[in-house]
Amino acid sequence: MADTATKAYRNKWEENPDFGMEFVPSPRRVRVLLGGEAIADSTRVMLLREPRHVPVYYFPKADLRTELFTHTDHHSHCPWKGHCSYFTVTAGGKTVENGAWSYEDPYPQVAYLRDHVAFYWGRMDKWLEEDEEVFVHARDPYKRVDVCLSHREVRVMLAGQELARSTEARFLFETGHQTRYYLPAADVRMDLLAPSATRTSCPYKGNAVYYSAKIGDTLIDDVAWSYPEPIAECPRIKGLIAFFNERVDDTLVDGRAVEKARTKWSRD
Repeated sequence: MADTATKAYRNKWEENPDFGMEFVPSPRRVRVLLGGEAIADSTRVMLLREPRHVPVYYFPKADLRTELFTHTDHHSHCPWKGHCSYFTVTAGGKTVENGAWSYEDPYPQVAYLRDHVAFYWGRMDKWLEEDEEVFVHARDPYKRVDVCLSHREVRVMLAGQELARSTEARFLFETGHQTRYYLPAADVRMDLLAPSATRTSCPYKGNAVYYSAKIGDTLIDDVAWSYPEPIAECPRIKGLIAFFNERVDDTLVDGRAVEKARTKWSRD
């Protein structure tokens, strides 16, 4: 890869000094494990909050097992942060090439990044906040997930079939996302649903399982999901069924169709 120092790059802070990047301390002890070993362990971890990106933990270099890190020849450039250097990490018999990065000479506007290292979340074996495992990415302290019981009637329609009808739904309100409706399995036509092999994880809810709909001879993949064992902060959706408004024909609340928002889960 060409040396970034030989290229001309613009510092985008000069164009937009109010970009809104934040580097905030986390009160949590955070550990990163690879090959069964803690390669980073810090009570001074920082959280980078950047527009249009998930939060990222940055560790002080002093809180890393630096003997496990090796500089590589790989480099990249960020117009907001500057030139980026990478490290290969080896621990417990496992090696992750270019699994961590650092801005060793960042732009002046983000000088706070100096002497900090971040990791590719999915390339590490496990992340712990205090003594609990967290998934997918760092959790944003400014994000809320609220679950409210509602007796408003919720109906879900697909291919002329009513998949669900309930007046005992839990409405889940999550910052930055449309409202989701979690329904008791007793109010869902489970005979029209078939378990799917799809699995996903959410840092705010836990591990999800999926269901496809079987309408006649047609199988419609992954129209609904459930959290059989949600994380402790979100117990009120345990075992309930939620449908993708984007993938069914209609979701009706008190007889009124919910507007279909285009999201990353949409299929057309």
